[in-house]
Amino acid sequence: MITRNIWLGIGCGAAAGALWGLVFLAPELTRDFTPFQLAVARYATYGFISALLIAPRWRAIVATLGFREWRALLWMSFVGNIIYFCLLGTGVQFGGVAMTSVVIGFLPVTVTLIGSRDQGAIPLRKLAPSLVLGTIGIICISIETPLQTIQGAAVERDEATRLIGVAAALGALVCWTAFAVANSRWLARVQHISGHDWNLLGGVVTGSLALLCIAPAFLLAPATHANEDWVRFLATAAGIALAASIIGNMFWNLASRYLPLTLIGQMILFETLFALLYGFLWEQRLPTTLEIAAIALLIMSVVLCVGAHRPDPPAVHPETA
Repeated sequence: MITRNIWLGIGCGAAAGALWGLVFLAPELTRDFTPFQLAVARYATYGFISALLIAPRWRAIVATLGFREWRALLWMSFVGNIIYFCLLGTGVQFGGVAMTSVVIGFLPVTVTLIGSRDQGAIPLRKLAPSLVLGTIGIICISIETPLQTIQGAAVERDEATRLIGVAAALGALVCWTAFAVANSRWLARVQHISGHDWNLLGGVVTGSLALLCIAPAFLLAPATHANEDWVRFLATAAGIALAASIIGNMFWNLASRYLPLTLIGQMILFETLFALLYGFLWEQRLPTTLEIAAIALLIMSVVLCVGAHRPDPPAVHPETA
């Protein structure tokens, strides 16, 4: 029987995915600004909100942190937010949306594979069916609409440009895999700090890094924008900072404490599912046959992974005469 904590973790993972999926709509709402500018505005706002929320408990929390904790927060903020997003944008620019989506879509696989090496983890053979279905589902999603919309652009890219894009996408995959694994393990170490406060601490550090990026983001890419464009841009950045970075990350940290790495990796699929749903609503269309198949495969992947974590029934020993 699956424990209550497992179900709570799955619910938190689904909630995080629902909020993270909103990020995919942000570039559509801010087309007049670069992705780097949106990232800097988002993370700076994330840091500002985090500082406000954690201020009443700041001294008490900081007193429990040492050099190792601050170093981990700095490393995870830099790698999991700043570097990850920059590599992701480079992958899209040089290699295309389809290729980058395929590479990043393997996050559940990489996190689960690493988690399977932990002591007491579910054997990889029990996770294989879930990993295979999830992989097929991600590939189905990635080759459907993106290839239809950028087929011409993909032909124009030369081999060197595509290789740069592939390398950047692989780098982004490594960055977020490393972040997910490190964050989960650090949450297990800092039991005296709530998952919400750990996220807020990460927000303060990420926001500080984002402040250092304001000048290159906006001064090196100057452009004239109307007042209403700035209002829309800042509102979008603040919205995704609050929804995805504050609330979404809070749910993710809760899920990371409830679930083992072999299961938390599969929770990332909820981000893909909700991003698809929001995309259909934004485009005001129904999913294609291939997209429906992909959604079914992703759902089955999560169900099989949850089933793999069901404890084996106790062995029944025959009574001795």
